[in-house]
Amino acid sequence: MSYEAEVVLEGFLALDMPEGLRAELIEGEIVVKSTPDGNHEHCVSEVLEQVILRSSTDMQFSGHKGLKLASGERLPQDHVIPDMTLVPAAVRGFRGAAPWMPCEGVCLVGEVTSTRPEVDREVKRRCYARGGIPFYLLIDRDASSVTLFSDPEMDDYRRHCTVHFGKSLALPEPFAFYLDTTELV
Repeated sequence: MSYEAEVVLEGFLALDMPEGLRAELIEGEIVVKSTPDGNHEHCVSEVLEQVILRSSTDMQFSGHKGLKLASGERLPQDHVIPDMTLVPAAVRGFRGAAPWMPCEGVCLVGEVTSTRPEVDREVKRRCYARGGIPFYLLIDRDASSVTLFSDPEMDDYRRHCTVHFGKSLALPEPFAFYLDTTELV
């Protein structure tokens, strides 16, 4: 990592964010955003409820745990806070994890678009693919759609499936159920 990248990372890790704001370090840029709105949280809750009730594998969930992910060679390590992080319960991925945990064992991350949808659509997708996270679920409120990205390779996912709100989206193993997106409208 370059000297500049080390300085950015050190500055980021020293941030003391005021209540109502959170910061992420994404592809060398410090991104500050406000806490999510009610509709945003409704979308997360709808997905989580179905995962808990219908998934073939018991899952642990976090909506606030930061992930450390690989980044480009001249950039500091990405520090991203997904709206949803799902880890098989048997992995016990959150136990003892520091505020910024490695992404090993994470099987799905999810984002709900907000004030900067391009970050969720493009930038975070690249971060999660570089981290080798098998599935990325994007709830795009502007496009009224849900996309499941899978098969990460390098800086992107090789496969994706998009459905419009109101349609079902197949979630493969370890979930093995159809996600009902009707209530995301």
